[in-house]
Amino acid sequence: MTSEYDWESGKGLLGIDDPAEWDAAFERGEDHLGTAVIGLAFNCTLVEASPRIKRAMQLPDRGQRGFAFTAAGAAARLNGELTPELYAALRAEGHRGFAETAVDDTLTFVPFRQLPPWFKWRWLLVTVRDKLDAWRLNATYVAEDAWKALRRRRS
Repeated sequence: MTSEYDWESGKGLLGIDDPAEWDAAFERGEDHLGTAVIGLAFNCTLVEASPRIKRAMQLPDRGQRGFAFTAAGAAARLNGELTPELYAALRAEGHRGFAETAVDDTLTFVPFRQLPPWFKWRWLLVTVRDKLDAWRLNATYVAEDAWKALRRRRS
C-alpha cells in the first residue's frame, strides 16, 4: 500500500481523511502526526478523530503536540461539542500553555449547557474577568478623555 501523504515533509497531511492511515503512521513513528490530526479533525467525524487527537496530545515533539491541541479546538468549532476524553485531556492540561486556545474555542463554540462542570466554571471565570477588563478599559478611556479636555481648556 502506497501512501498519498508525504509524512517526511508534512505536505498534504491537512487533507488526511483516513484514521487507519494516521494509526499506521503513528505505529511507524512518523513525523508530522500533529499536523495530520488537524486534518482528521477537519475531515472525519468527532468519534473517529477524538482518540487520535488525544494520542497526539502526548507526542514527544512539542510543536506536534501543540497541533494536537489546535485539532481539539478545531473539533470544538466544527462540531459544537467534544468527546468526554477530549474534555478530560483539556482539563488535565488546564487553561494555559498548549491548551489555552483549545479551551477558549471550547468555551466559545460548545453550548454552555453541554459543557462539563469544570468548563462551566472556567466559562464563568473568563466571562467575569472579561467584563472587569472592559470596565477597567472604559474607565481608563474616560479618564484619558477628561485629562485631554482639561489640558485643552488650560491652553
